[in-house]
Amino acid sequence: MPNIVAIVGRPNVGKSTLFNRLTRTKSAIVDETSGVTRDRNYGKADWNGIEFSVIDTGGYVVNSDNIFEEEIRKQVKLAIDEADVILFLVDVENGITDLDTAVANILRRSKKKVFLVVNKVDTTERHGDTHEFYSLGLGELYSISSGNGSGTGDLLDAVVSSFEKTKVDEISDLPKFAIVGRPNVGKSSLLNALIGEERHIVTPVAGTTRDSIYTRYNKYGHDFYLVDTAGLRKKSKVKEDIEFYSVMRAIRTIETSDVCLLLTDATSDFESQDMNIMHQITSNKKGVVILVNKWDLIEKDSKSTKYYEEAIKKELQPFDDVPIIFTSVINKQRIHKVLETAFRVYTNRKQRIATSELNEVMLKDIEAYPPPSVKGKFIKIKYVTQLHTHYPLFVFYCNLPQYVNAPYMRYLENKLREHYDLCGVPIQIYMRKK
Repeated sequence: MPNIVAIVGRPNVGKSTLFNRLTRTKSAIVDETSGVTRDRNYGKADWNGIEFSVIDTGGYVVNSDNIFEEEIRKQVKLAIDEADVILFLVDVENGITDLDTAVANILRRSKKKVFLVVNKVDTTERHGDTHEFYSLGLGELYSISSGNGSGTGDLLDAVVSSFEKTKVDEISDLPKFAIVGRPNVGKSSLLNALIGEERHIVTPVAGTTRDSIYTRYNKYGHDFYLVDTAGLRKKSKVKEDIEFYSVMRAIRTIETSDVCLLLTDATSDFESQDMNIMHQITSNKKGVVILVNKWDLIEKDSKSTKYYEEAIKKELQPFDDVPIIFTSVINKQRIHKVLETAFRVYTNRKQRIATSELNEVMLKDIEAYPPPSVKGKFIKIKYVTQLHTHYPLFVFYCNLPQYVNAPYMRYLENKLREHYDLCGVPIQIYMRKK
């Protein structure tokens, strides 16, 4: 299971710049929580073939020194709770501040692996200024410049080599369905509705991973694991920062699953928090079913379902080929449809399409609408195949792969979805030189 790396530190030390460098992005996903000004950044990174999640704890409360400092401490404590590795970022320009010392004191008492990272070391003169940071008592330091990337390779070598090889007990190859969503949308109610009727058929599997609970569900012709992390932490810890906490928990749950049941609340819009979690599902290439819960609380007419569905799919674009089910978990409405749809998505994600069939179908579509020429050069796609990966990944071989643009890639994806049932499944398309 991929590890979680959290970047902590006071504001303006370069956390977001380092985040963007590690995730190879230029802008992060933003989750604005009401009442405070803060950015929450979540992303995927890999180094030497090892994948991990990166979280920029970011964010702070403005206009109060006391609240400001307390907020930073909350971020650090959350990182200690949830991350596997912590990057403590400090700034060589400003030296050690009181807030740096306070954060270092918390980190020294934790049992997590902490890397002390001195940022903005972009000249040889500044290398000599880094030694004062040894006084923080966090061991070896890593001098980097998140702006130009110097030193980040050595840091990442050390980070990935520190990842523990998490021992996972053997779990059968049954489907694993994760229940995810922002707080108070009905995740616990869904779990209870699914397993509450005949508890003797439920078999908890202990010790499978550090954080996820697997519950065996075997009735009505269904046999699978529900992956759930709800309720593992005390409420006193949750209330510190419930939105940020929920996404960190969701990342863990998503990475251990095959299909995610994303619960949303019919009484509110499809929010940025929902999109954050959806982004984690698609970036991990997991299947997804969206459940619009609390549908019993909505005043509706014959067009309500269509209106809500169109509004959600508009938010999801370009990946809007997703099943949406309107439920009332508390009244157990459409619970069995949820399971049937989850199994359909699981089957879609596992399907393998024969190369001969793919070529017969897709080359006709390519011939009917070939890629647009670039600078007078014509792109010829000769061959397509599906690779043996845990999610649908297709490779199209052509003479000039670098000239195939994003709209044409979307055309190919739409045609694949038109010919094959890939509903609820993120797919990936690569162009390769023949």
